[in-house]
Amino acid sequence: MYFTDRGIEELEKRRGDEEVSLAWLAEQLRTFTDLNPEFEAAVDRLATWLARLDDDED
Repeated sequence: MYFTDRGIEELEKRRGDEEVSLAWLAEQLRTFTDLNPEFEAAVDRLATWLARLDDDED
């Protein structure tokens, strides 16, 4: 288990039954980045990965 898995598991446990829009998620990521600019690159990489999930891999 990676260290980050604990946070993912907590998210799933606490909010796993909720439905959110991608617009809501994008706003939360912006807020997080504003408050924690040192994580800007990681948040950007995650957002890009999520945005491109359905792209064909070449």
